[in-house]
Amino acid sequence: MAKFSVQGAELAVELSDEGGHPVVQLHGLTSSRARDRVLNMDLGRGLSGTRLLRYDARGHGESTGRKVVEDYEWKNLADDLLALLHEYFPNEKVYGVGPSMGCATLLYAAIKEPERFCGLTLLLPPTAWESRKAKAQAYLDQAQMLETQGWEAFIQADVDQPVPPATIGNPITVPDNSPQLLPTILRGAAASDLPQLAQLARVTVPTHILAWTEDPSHPVTTAQALLYALPQARLDVASTREEVNVWPQQLMEDVLKHSALHPAEPIL
Repeated sequence: MAKFSVQGAELAVELSDEGGHPVVQLHGLTSSRARDRVLNMDLGRGLSGTRLLRYDARGHGESTGRKVVEDYEWKNLADDLLALLHEYFPNEKVYGVGPSMGCATLLYAAIKEPERFCGLTLLLPPTAWESRKAKAQAYLDQAQMLETQGWEAFIQADVDQPVPPATIGNPITVPDNSPQLLPTILRGAAASDLPQLAQLARVTVPTHILAWTEDPSHPVTTAQALLYALPQARLDVASTREEVNVWPQQLMEDVLKHSALHPAEPIL
């Protein structure tokens, strides 16, 4: 595992270099490379013959962070991602994949540097726009609970929540963040939202949206809105674990499709 320095953090980075097309894989809020493997969200496990870059976002997993709320806003996490891509894949177009917070980070990065990406797989788009208000307040409440009632109360409240049908059978895990830093991270998430629809229209690369049903934190309505906002998007919705199990294969097919059409495509 390597470390990559960004302002206010050291990011834990892992490159699986088998030659071939560059791919970057992100994770969601309170997760990490390690937790995503346990939660069946490590879609990159289905890839071969690529240069796959995985990393833990600041304040997550083995990456460090500081108690600055703005650091964890999605639009700013996009700057960390772009810095990594400039370092590991200079002057190359990259395929990006990530769930929830990672999905949002990719969208902001693609808006900031549209020439950087050749395609995207966006998993589990989070609450956004009107539906974001209630979720933002929930994050603020969770941050306060952590600070006033402690880690065990926070974990128990999360365990008691219903789970989407597509995740039934997943093991119970806990956030891969330090209890001291997590309230700041949650407040950064509360201050975040997806880009506005007019901005999303500028993301013109082929985009595959993967969602699942009955998850208030990742509603299908957001995925449907992205389908109409993004010029080259398509959407698949899962309702069973078996349907989610084919997502790595779908990612592999999308990456291979692009690699065949645009081998070694440089940034112009």
